[in-house]
Amino acid sequence: MSRIGQKPITLPEKVKVNVQGQLISVEGPKGKTSVKIPALMAVKVEKNLVTVQRPDESRQARSLHGLSRTLVANAIEGVTKGFERVLDISGVGFRADLQGKVINFALGYSHPIAFPLPDGVTAEVEKQVKVTLRGSDKHMLGLTAAAIRKLRKPEPYKGKGIKYQEETIRRKVGKTGAA
Repeated sequence: MSRIGQKPITLPEKVKVNVQGQLISVEGPKGKTSVKIPALMAVKVEKNLVTVQRPDESRQARSLHGLSRTLVANAIEGVTKGFERVLDISGVGFRADLQGKVINFALGYSHPIAFPLPDGVTAEVEKQVKVTLRGSDKHMLGLTAAAIRKLRKPEPYKGKGIKYQEETIRRKVGKTGAA
């Protein structure tokens, strides 16, 4: 039995869940989001509880049970609290600047990089070296953060580049001069 899949999800106030086949639409104070769950799973909404049920004990149904429940729970959490991802920029002359829905990066290349933010993701830049991304869709937020990090991955010798705030860079020792 899936321990995660069995847990019911309690609906906070001001959150509406609409089930249309395999598409679950969630609407709350932070916005709207929808998630598509696998065809084997069934979602039921009763008063302030949402439960995800599987039809049988097949291997595939058991493996998708916890995943489906987590997807629905993340959608509900996203429209109530929202999600946040923080990126740190380190390196001499490396900086970011927010102009509307576009983040302009100076990352040591011969040209600046303009990164347009997708819908549903907002950004905040502190001191030109700390980028905070916020959104109600966890998946889209993670993809956006990964795309920004990919612009200049942190390198192991000096630690320059864009990294997640909680990430630690394993540093390597450089060459030693033979004197």
